[in-house]
Amino acid sequence: MAPARPLIGIPADRRMVGAHPFHMVGEKYARAVIEAANAAPLLIPALAEELGFEELLERLDGLLFTGSPSNVEPHRYQGPPSAPGTLHDPARDATTLPLIRKAVQAGVPVFGICRGFQEMNVAFGGSLHQSLHEVPGHLDHRDDGSQPLEVQYGPAHDVRLEPGGVLRSLSGDDRIRVNSLHSQGIDRLGDELAVEARAPDGVIEAFRVRAAQHFALAVQWHPEWQVMANPFSRALFAAFGQAAAERAQRK
Repeated sequence: MAPARPLIGIPADRRMVGAHPFHMVGEKYARAVIEAANAAPLLIPALAEELGFEELLERLDGLLFTGSPSNVEPHRYQGPPSAPGTLHDPARDATTLPLIRKAVQAGVPVFGICRGFQEMNVAFGGSLHQSLHEVPGHLDHRDDGSQPLEVQYGPAHDVRLEPGGVLRSLSGDDRIRVNSLHSQGIDRLGDELAVEARAPDGVIEAFRVRAAQHFALAVQWHPEWQVMANPFSRALFAAFGQAAAERAQRK
């Protein structure tokens, strides 16, 4: 009998569908966990402290914080009010922000993507630009929503990988080409974080938690998109999955 796969929790978005709240996760993230991390995904409802964070972390081998159309509420990082019509998800914020820090402290591997990247920065005391394209000197990092998904998620720009970083060791090169589908970006990096990659305009595109015992890394781009067709994305998820498998063996 094959050994059990590590269990990776994926905190969900909370959305209203008609009159009822639903908790949901994009299928591409769950599939990337199965296919590239060789792990079993478990969707976690955005019920904050009702979940029992410590009990949950005892049972999980890793946590994936995904992208989402919603933005972290700006009061979480002392930012100015959002533009009218901005989608927020306070239930997700109340779940992920404390869970991130507790997971790292407990030695649970964590991986953040897009919104998850921004959540991890905020959880460690950092702040965000809400409209990166309006900040002088920065590129427009948004995708064109009128284009097919293959174009939206297509390669957009290079990122420079920092010497001595996790991503540089996975790539074996000093730069990789990534997609770009975000309007927000890091303003101030959290104190406990170390830069892993930057875009051509200097925007931080990846970081790690400096003192984490195990895998604790986040990227602004979307490596889950067609993950098995991209060698670097596959290696990134595989490293996350390996860290989760090692935690499962220690339990």
